[in-house]
Amino acid sequence: MQKGSFLCAEPTVELKVAFRKKLGAGLFGGEGFILQDISGSGNVFLEVDGDQIVRELKPGEVIKVDTGNVVAFEKTVNYEIERVKGVKNILFGGEGLFLTKLTGPGKIILQTQNFNDFAGRIISLMPKSGN
Repeated sequence: MQKGSFLCAEPTVELKVAFRKKLGAGLFGGEGFILQDISGSGNVFLEVDGDQIVRELKPGEVIKVDTGNVVAFEKTVNYEIERVKGVKNILFGGEGLFLTKLTGPGKIILQTQNFNDFAGRIISLMPKSGN
């Protein structure tokens, strides 16, 4: 799961740091080299911005999503960072230069609101000092 999304869990759940093995995923993945790994059995509570979308990807099924909208995914899901193609898409697409490519099988959890983007929009609307 993305770092910072863990809120709490039952004592039977283990939380560990997970490092991305691919340089591109670490540098451009929006979450850096560090993710969090949960294992064991029990309830886990995650911080999700906006609504959560839970989806079960079939083997080989691919979904591409803005990196800030990925909350968590099972270990069976392949996680890659992909560069957005096309100058128009880069300049006018609103998603930046990179997307996260998730390939099944496995469960993924996405969030509808990227908090950093939301905060940036709010800050841009705030009055500047001295005005």
